[in-house]
Amino acid sequence: MCRLTSHRTADFRRGKRLSKDDHIIKWVKPAKPCSIDRQAYNLLPDFLMIRETRVRVEQPGFRSRTLIIATTLLDAEEVTRSDLANLYRARWNAELDLRSLKETMQMDILRCKTPELVRKEIWTHILAYNLIRTIIAQAASKHDMKPRSISFKGVIQTLNAFQPLIAFQGERDPAFRMYLYEQVLDAIATHQVADRPDPFEPRRKKRRPKPYDRLMKPGHEAKRDILKGLTEN
Repeated sequence: MCRLTSHRTADFRRGKRLSKDDHIIKWVKPAKPCSIDRQAYNLLPDFLMIRETRVRVEQPGFRSRTLIIATTLLDAEEVTRSDLANLYRARWNAELDLRSLKETMQMDILRCKTPELVRKEIWTHILAYNLIRTIIAQAASKHDMKPRSISFKGVIQTLNAFQPLIAFQGERDPAFRMYLYEQVLDAIATHQVADRPDPFEPRRKKRRPKPYDRLMKPGHEAKRDILKGLTEN
């Protein structure tokens, strides 16, 4: 599922009509792009049957008023237009997950210097993220909650608080380890996010940039120049 961008337009007079502003059309495979090799390009099908649907957004505060959604869910009776709108809106969770990875788990700046270590660093963060999400799902299932209603940052703080106790007592007694894990799930379930239905914010930056020049050399060299009385241009 995706949203049509400016390089592709929808003509609802063509294709198989399902209802007003809802039809099925054939997308032909384009010419080979430079991003893939010839072997991978040949494995792709010659065409795809795509359903294009126009969705109107009536929620106050939302920037977009109309969307044209393209999807391979072709059955209009099984998946209605409102279902497609809700599915597309749920894509915002992907942005929240990326924010959790970059800000909460501090992956916004990668610290390794070689490509191999950078890939390992990224996969380590993703592995830790999936493990945390697994614990969140278990806590939500135990307390009959939605996983998205539990704060990701609150879970990390809870795990850090329990870490010394888990490391000290976890390997000694399996029964106590299970009891401790149940206590961790109970503590995680208490970190619920606030109910903010249909939030919207102005697309403006409130924080102004600091009036400093960028550091264009290693920190120790800049400090050495300051001690020598040299000023940077």
